[in-house]
Amino acid sequence: MAKSQAVMRQPNKINARVRINTFWKSIFFLSTLFGLFVLAILIYRVVADGMAWLDLSFLTSRLSTDPNTAGISGAILGTLWVMLVVIPVTLIVGVGTAIYLEMYAKKGFMKSIIETNIANLAGVPSIVYGLLGLTVFVRLMAFGNVVLAGGLTLSLLVLPILVVSAQEALRAVPGYLEEASYGMGATKWQTIRRIILPAAIPSILTGAILAMSRAIGETAPLTVLGIPALLIPLPGGLFDTFTALPMQIYYWTLDSSLVAEYANLAAATIIVLLVILFILNSIAIFIRNKYQQSY
Repeated sequence: MAKSQAVMRQPNKINARVRINTFWKSIFFLSTLFGLFVLAILIYRVVADGMAWLDLSFLTSRLSTDPNTAGISGAILGTLWVMLVVIPVTLIVGVGTAIYLEMYAKKGFMKSIIETNIANLAGVPSIVYGLLGLTVFVRLMAFGNVVLAGGLTLSLLVLPILVVSAQEALRAVPGYLEEASYGMGATKWQTIRRIILPAAIPSILTGAILAMSRAIGETAPLTVLGIPALLIPLPGGLFDTFTALPMQIYYWTLDSSLVAEYANLAAATIIVLLVILFILNSIAIFIRNKYQQSY
């Protein structure tokens, strides 16, 4: 009797679990649709407000107090200068850290602490990195709010992301390739340089490009550093003052309460920034798909 009752309860439990699964699946699906709906509205509003202001003159003109003649050439040039600092610093330090942790550091408490802290740093709010950059690069090293200070601050921001992605890329390389290299008499560094890194480079580059995409779109650290968006000369070196696309969007959005046309200029700048981010992410996907190797 008890056995038959247990058998009868079993289908009821299965049906209840199926209903719960269906309910939560519907909730998650509706949440996704809501997010996509809000994103679509946002993109539509940005394109509708800014497309009419987006032309060659807008891309090549300098900043101006007159909305009809204002352009973003200085912001674009400043962004490029900052990335000239971010890219080499992040790649050299980030990939070097990942190689050390994966290939040289001994397993133990200290390595675990370092990896845990790196993973935690990837989730720290970006404004905290701005405060760190303000303290170290702007005040302690007396760089001021120049290209070098901005680039180093953004490098600190994206370094944890690149270190984690580079570690995952190195771990994904099959162990038998490393063993075969050692069996042929290669040293550890020769194995890393000729076997492991070439196999991991596509995934490392994908992570690096995604990290650069985040750096390009960050505003909070630059705001804390005091990066201006005024009528400043175009930057020509690492120790020149600069502005960047996110900063220009930020200040034009604030000033739109005084001059309505600034909202359209901010929307046009957002379109330019979105196009840059789309290109970078497309390159990352292309690299991953084209050079991904299966062993």
